[in-house]
Amino acid sequence: MRIATLALIGAATMGLSACAKTGMDTGTPMAGGQRATATLMTANGVDVGRATATEVAGGVRFTLDAKAMAPGTHGAHIHTVGRCDAPDFTTAGGHWNPTGMKHGSMNPQGPHEGDMPNLVIGTDGRGTIGMTIPGATMAGLLDADGAAFVVHAGPDDLMTDPAGNSGGRIACGVFQAS
Repeated sequence: MRIATLALIGAATMGLSACAKTGMDTGTPMAGGQRATATLMTANGVDVGRATATEVAGGVRFTLDAKAMAPGTHGAHIHTVGRCDAPDFTTAGGHWNPTGMKHGSMNPQGPHEGDMPNLVIGTDGRGTIGMTIPGATMAGLLDADGAAFVVHAGPDDLMTDPAGNSGGRIACGVFQAS
């Protein structure tokens, strides 16, 4: 048993070393990688934060820095269309889902590429999230109709199709290459 465990540890270490030597670590910053940003606005035009998409090795890293939002837990997603028409932001379309999966990280048939972790806003109105989506591309994000970052009124249950029962859309921002 002990020899098998040591062999497993050795194999895992060699596998990780091989990835590091070839520069294939998903999430590693890329020199000259593309970036896109989205300023999130409420239906009343109030700036409530900034989402950033950064090309990294093997995928795209998304971050959100939110401000001046209602405290609590909110669903957060990348949507398929780069439009944010008030008051309900439905012009942003559905979740970014180029692989045709079901919604949610807790769904055995998911997640969509656009499914982000829940955004937790503190009593000071601020919150952040960050996530690298392996396999995502900036070309896919910034396709002909663009993409948007949307924050919902309630928490995402991380399972129910199509949007995790996260309620109405309360903030939206269109990604622009930067």
